[in-house]
Order: sequence, then structure tokens, then C-alpha cells
Amino acid sequence: MTTVTSTAIAEVPTVARTRLMLPTPVRETIATARQSNDLSDEMNSLKDKIAIITGAVGNLGTATARAFQQAGAKTVLVDRSPDRVRSVFADLSNSNDHLLAGGVDLSDPVSLAKLIEQTLNRFGRVDVLVNTVGAFRGGKPMHEADPADWDFLFNANVRTTLLCCRAVIPQMLRQKHGKIINVSSREGLEAHAGFAAYSASKSAVLRLTESLSAELKTSDINVNCIMPSVIDTPQNRAAMPNADFSKWVEPKAIAEVVLFLASDASRAINGAALPVFGKG
Repeated sequence: MTTVTSTAIAEVPTVARTRLMLPTPVRETIATARQSNDLSDEMNSLKDKIAIITGAVGNLGTATARAFQQAGAKTVLVDRSPDRVRSVFADLSNSNDHLLAGGVDLSDPVSLAKLIEQTLNRFGRVDVLVNTVGAFRGGKPMHEADPADWDFLFNANVRTTLLCCRAVIPQMLRQKHGKIINVSSREGLEAHAGFAAYSASKSAVLRLTESLSAELKTSDINVNCIMPSVIDTPQNRAAMPNADFSKWVEPKAIAEVVLFLASDASRAINGAALPVFGKG
């Protein structure tokens, strides 16, 4: 291969140099293609990344887990039941690239410490945490609702998210990189009658996300959250049979947003609350 120096270029006749110049539209097309390839590479950056996904047997958790696996990530799939995760992901039971972590209490720091120990023993690091676990209750005016609902929802939605983040952050700090994606809700932005406890718990997840982002972004740890509206699940269809399902957002579509936030393409995004409302 001949090396062309600046001197050699200067000696090429003007006519020859003109012939070597690509037309402006062609140069712009090539530049766009290169940018597109760069973005594609960034979106495909999840290959061999280690992703912990809580609530893995739920509708959103399962869709997210499958999306990460299709992107080439190695997944740690977490569920409270010791058996459900092995049933839902039976195809992965003998895989060395995935860890089926059943019997984990996400509200218990000791149980979470064991999960992180298992993960590090298997994979040596934690690149991504996706907190899909959560719960819903509502429908009654606040003065008629059971105060126990507040405890239940803040434990299921806030405490689990808080403790899962606390469990992975020390390792991510040692690695000097990481991605955390929390799941809040549209109700966390705008509350409606009858859903005070749920809305307050999801708003707390949003504020937790913002605070963690402020603390961790200078350590190359991105913390963001998504804000889904009504998710198109069999359970929601059964509960609201007269609703317009076409306006709801599918779990797969939400999972794709999570994939983006976990990829290198989102490296400049910190503390965001991404609305994932579908057509609603």
C-alpha cells in the first residue's frame, strides 16, 4: 500500500485533484452512513454486558429480559419466587451466560447482598441494573383507602428500587461505569383521583432517580427512569375491558426504550424521566 504524503498531494495536477473530489451529495451521504453505523454500533453495545433485571417474570420484566438476551447481553433474572423464574425461562436453565436468581427478597438488604455475590462470582461485574419490579393498588379516595396500602406500595415500588440501587452502586463505582434504569409511571408526573398512594410512590422513584444521577454521573454511571402509561397486558385488559387497547403501550416497546438507556448511545443522558405513553 502506497502512503500518500502532503507533499505528494501538492504535486498532483489541478485537473487530477478535481477528478478525485467526490460530489458534495455523495460526501454527505457517506458521512450520514458513517454516523448511522456509529449509532448502530452504540445501540449494539450490549453484547456480553451483564444486566440484572428485577421482576423478571412480570410482563415488562420478561419482555425486557428477552430484549437484552437478543441484544447479546448476559442476564441475571430476579424473582421472589424460587420456582417461577425457572419455569418462565426454562430455556436458559443450563446456560452459563445467564443466571436464574429465584427466591430473592428485594426488600431485604441481606438477600440482595447474596444476589450481588452470586452475580460477581459468575460474571465478575455488573454493567446494567433494570428495576422493573413494582406493584399497583388504587381506586378509593385517600380518606377511605387502607393506610396499609401506602406501606405496601412504598415497600414494593420505592424500597425495592432504593435497595437494589444501593446493592449495585459500590461495584459500579469500582468499575467506573454502569447503567441504572428505574421504572416510574405517568402517575408519578400527574396524579389522579383514587391513586394517591401509587402516584406518590412512583413520584418518589422519579426523585430517587434524579438524586442518584446527580451523585453518580461524574463517575460514568448513568441513572435514568422511564414513565410508562397503561401497559398493554392481559391483566390490564381484563381489568379494563372497555378501554381502547390501541392507545396503550406494549411491554416490548418499553423494553426497547430500556435497551436504549442501557446502551452506549445514551451516555450523555443523566437523570431523565422518559415518557413512554404509547398513543395515550
